[in-house]
Amino acid sequence: MLCGVHAGSLYSKNSAVTQITGLDYDRVIAKSNYTSVRSSSFYAPWCGHCQNLKPAYESAAKSLAGIAKVAAVNCDDEANKPFCGQMGVQGFPTLKIIRPGKKPGKPTIEDYQGPRQAKAIVDAVKDKIPNKVKRITDKNLDEWLEEDKDSPKAILFSDKGLTSATLKTLAIDFAGLISIAQIRNKEKAAVERFGVEKVPTLILLPGDSKDPITYEGEMKKEAMVEFLSQIAPPNPDCPPEKPKNRRHQKPVVPTESPDPNVKVEDAAEPIIIPEEEPKPTIPIIDKSSELQALCLNDRSTTCILAILPKDESSEVATSAIASLASIHKKHDARAGHLFPFIGVPAPNPLASQILSELKLGTENEVHLIATNAKRGWWKKYPGQTFGTIEVEQWVDAIRMSEGKKENLPNSLVTSQEKAEAKEEKPTEQEPLKIVVEEIPDEQETPEPSEQKHDEL
Repeated sequence: MLCGVHAGSLYSKNSAVTQITGLDYDRVIAKSNYTSVRSSSFYAPWCGHCQNLKPAYESAAKSLAGIAKVAAVNCDDEANKPFCGQMGVQGFPTLKIIRPGKKPGKPTIEDYQGPRQAKAIVDAVKDKIPNKVKRITDKNLDEWLEEDKDSPKAILFSDKGLTSATLKTLAIDFAGLISIAQIRNKEKAAVERFGVEKVPTLILLPGDSKDPITYEGEMKKEAMVEFLSQIAPPNPDCPPEKPKNRRHQKPVVPTESPDPNVKVEDAAEPIIIPEEEPKPTIPIIDKSSELQALCLNDRSTTCILAILPKDESSEVATSAIASLASIHKKHDARAGHLFPFIGVPAPNPLASQILSELKLGTENEVHLIATNAKRGWWKKYPGQTFGTIEVEQWVDAIRMSEGKKENLPNSLVTSQEKAEAKEEKPTEQEPLKIVVEEIPDEQETPEPSEQKHDEL
C-alpha cells in the first residue's frame, strides 16, 4: 500500500519501489500500524553501484508486493541528508531491513550484507517476517476452535510444512480481527471435517455459529485479503498523513553530506542501531580424517555437507554457508537438536572423491548434499541458488524423512575404527562439538545409485 510519499530521482513514480523522504519515514516506516518488514535503500543518483542495483531492487519490490514494503531514500537530496546521517549511512547504496521492535514506533534496524541480487534480498526480507499463524493438528483443532468461540477464524489446509510469507502477512493484516491457522493435509480428521478435497484450501469461519466459507479464488494476496475482508477490513498500513501548516513550517537545514553525528533543528533524535552480532558460520573441515570421523564412517548418522569450490569467497559459496549457518543458529536458539552442517573445501582430498563418485558436477560450483553413512544413503540439494528459505525446506524434508535417497557408495565410507585411527588431534583449536539429530528409521530402502529421482 502506497502511503502518499514523495517521488525520488532514481526510481520513477511508477516503480514498485516506494520513494520516501526523511519526513515520511516516521509515519510510513517507524510508526506505521503495519507490523511487517520493510527494506530500505539509501542511495545517491550519481552512484554507479546504486544504478547497478536498481533492476534487482525493483525486481525484489515486485516479488515482495503485498508482503513487505520496499522503499528508497535519495541521500543526495539536501532535505534528506540529515536523516541519512541519523540512519548511519556512510556509503552508497546502503540497504537496511526494518522490522517491528518490542515497542510500537521503535523498530529494529539492521544492515543487509547479503548478495545484491533480487532473490537474495527477497529471501532475507521474507525470513524476517513475524509469524502469527497458529500451527494446528487433529489433536489441538478443537481446542483452537473453542478459543474465543464466536470470533472469526480462518484455516489454510496445505501440504507444506513451512508457513509461507503470504500467509504470515495475512495474519499480520488481520491481527486482532481474524485468527489465522495452518494445518497440513495429513491431518485426516480435520480434512474430513471440513470436506477439503484439494490443497491449498482456505476456509473462513465467520463465527457466531455461521457456516464455514471456502475460498474459491487464486492463492494471491490481494484476492485473499478481499475474501477475508467480508468479516472486517484489514489493519491500515500507514496512519493518515497530518495536514501541513505551511505558515508555521520551519525550513529544513541541509548538511554537506550524510554524517551519523549530524543534528539539525527540529530533527528527530538519532536512531540507535544496535551493533551487529558476529555472523554465524559452520565448521570448515579440510582434513579427510576429520570428515570421516564425523560424517563418513559406518556409524555416522546424518550430516549436511557443503562441497565448496576453490574460490570459497565466491558469492554463491558465501550464500550457501550463510544460509546453513542461519538455519543452524535458529535451531540452536530454540534449543533444538540438528545434525552437523559441514563445509568441505577443495583442499580436502575427499571433496574431489565425493564429486567424482556421486557425479555431482564440477569443482567450480557449490554442491549441497546430505549423507547418512550408517544407513548408506545420500541426497542432493536440487536448487540452483542457496537462499535460507529453500535450503531450510530441503533440510526439513530430510528431518521428516521425506523424498527418495540414493545409495552411498561403500568406497566413501570407512570403518569407525579406521577413522578414529586416522584422525589427527587438532593442536590450535578445540574439537568441534556438534549435537547430532537422529532421523527415524525409514521403511523404504534407498534406490540404486544408477537411477535418477525427482526431489520433493
